[in-house]
Amino acid sequence: MSSVKLQLHDKGNHVVMDNGIARVTLSKPDGIVTGIEYNGIDNLLEVLNEEVNRGYWDLVWGGSGTAGGFDVIKGTNFEVIMKNEEQIELSFTRKWDPSQEGKAVPLNIDKRFVMLRGSSGFYTYAIYEHLKEWPAFSLAETRIAFKLRKEKFHYMAVTDDRQRFMPLPDDRLPDRGQALAYPEAVLLVNPLEPQFKGEVDDKYQYSCENKDITVHGWICTEQPSVGFWLITPSHEYRTGGPQKQNLTSHVGPTALAVFMSAHYTGEDLVPKFSEGEAWKKVFGPVFVYLNSSTDDDNDPLWLWQDAKSQMNVEAEIWPYSFPASDDYVKTEQRGNVVGRLLVQDRYVDKDFIAANRGYVGLAVPGAAGSWQRECKEYQFWTRTDEEGFFYISGIRPGQYNLYAWIPGFIGDYKYDDIITITSGCYIYVEDLVYQPPRNGATLWEIGFPDRSAAEFYVPDPNPKYINKLYQNHPDRFRQYGLWERYAELYPDKDLVYVVGSSDYRKDWFYAQVTRKKDSKTYQGTTWQIKFELKNIDKNHSYNLRVAIASATFSELQIRVNDANASPLFTSGLIGRDNSIARHGIHGLYWLFNVEVAGSKLVEGENTLFLTQPRSTSPFQGLMYDYIRFEAPS
Repeated sequence: MSSVKLQLHDKGNHVVMDNGIARVTLSKPDGIVTGIEYNGIDNLLEVLNEEVNRGYWDLVWGGSGTAGGFDVIKGTNFEVIMKNEEQIELSFTRKWDPSQEGKAVPLNIDKRFVMLRGSSGFYTYAIYEHLKEWPAFSLAETRIAFKLRKEKFHYMAVTDDRQRFMPLPDDRLPDRGQALAYPEAVLLVNPLEPQFKGEVDDKYQYSCENKDITVHGWICTEQPSVGFWLITPSHEYRTGGPQKQNLTSHVGPTALAVFMSAHYTGEDLVPKFSEGEAWKKVFGPVFVYLNSSTDDDNDPLWLWQDAKSQMNVEAEIWPYSFPASDDYVKTEQRGNVVGRLLVQDRYVDKDFIAANRGYVGLAVPGAAGSWQRECKEYQFWTRTDEEGFFYISGIRPGQYNLYAWIPGFIGDYKYDDIITITSGCYIYVEDLVYQPPRNGATLWEIGFPDRSAAEFYVPDPNPKYINKLYQNHPDRFRQYGLWERYAELYPDKDLVYVVGSSDYRKDWFYAQVTRKKDSKTYQGTTWQIKFELKNIDKNHSYNLRVAIASATFSELQIRVNDANASPLFTSGLIGRDNSIARHGIHGLYWLFNVEVAGSKLVEGENTLFLTQPRSTSPFQGLMYDYIRFEAPS
């Protein structure tokens, strides 16, 4: 801990927080971070950018009768909330009034910045409020963005196995980069550093699930080496639950803390607020952590290990005690839930099965599985241990449903009773038993039910479109252009999977995409599953369970033993995940249960036809999670 006293310097149009470790400059009253001085470097942020484009909160909004748009949030009023030997807290507020209708998002926004004595960095959080008398609007995205100096920060780290030296933003410009199928993806044809030639740069290749976005950032490997990290010790204020995917860091060098977005979900995760609907939410705090190494022999990557250690420290003290806003609920005001989750599936085990590493969470009351589309309030998630026990702490007061899903089992669990959290409560729920959808014994199955298509066949990328990070990497699905490989593997006929001899890890393409016919034309595809049956029960129905890991402007039609018959089942148009283009391997989860009359089956070989007919784009398609065919009960 530094013995240097905190100092706050008012410089007219700017204000500076200084704790002897870092100096943070903010524009006044805008509340834009214009400078971060640390370890002898006068500014970690990109000095070539205008001040408004260095460190800022922003949002994307829409309104009734207006398009809305992108908004870098600038305060109109500045206030010192706290200034003592231990803490400085600054507030930059922007209030809405009716004269702004159609021109500004109808929100009161209070951006806070906090510096603590001895802390190597600073915190930021914000309170958004919509009053019930204000007009309707939607909030497509909100986040914090930091643009770092491109001549200093070249090494990016997102996870232990997703880190590398990165191209420069200049390499994406038209004279050095070739635009690909969408603006975010650029082929580097003449980069400043020859080592990047022939690689694809795409910010979506570095997306993460909410549960894994805990620390990420950049390293300046020059001496003195410096790390810039965004640490997010909780994802309670992020929307869509633990599997929702968001952007992290990418070429810029840019570091993002995304709280709301429609990425990998589409409109389902865009909250829409009606006139008469009051809403308030606290986003953050997020910790901007700075570290350095002055030892010439020290590996700069030690800074990543140190940042992870600091993330653990921040998670340990969450909920924080220091935020001055009453809207941020402190530890003593929160509650806790403990319990155990079991599974009952008599076709797997006659006894109860412990929900090993299941996901258990509290979210606003709704139907089973509604949490993944919930995008206005808070969610609190954990994972069970091997015996199914779970403990959720630090829950804000309110009324919740308890939800769960367990890898290895299809469907969603919801505890029937409302759980009311009050200050300091400690609630024990009795053993919870999830009975997953099941009518009869498994006749055959394809895949593993974990809400992801990662276990299926992911092809090698076209050698022209390589990101070297993902060569021989577990996340091989993050390469650009994999959707085009389907037409190369199946130029004329579609995939045929034979139960009993095919291997889904080799023979089931990771996504049912359209087939490219020429530069502007695509066609839908029909996959077949062939399987043998004996002793068919003609008087009862069999059950087909189809779990979808992602859908993008697509449709699933199912036919049995007649490719030209009317569909036995159709999903209709579903999904706006865009996971195929954005290397996501999953989006929103869908589960379809289809009854197949025994009279439609034959002794011997049967064929299921899975058709995705919609075909105006290369990115329309389905990712399957798991398919199971059950005998009658």
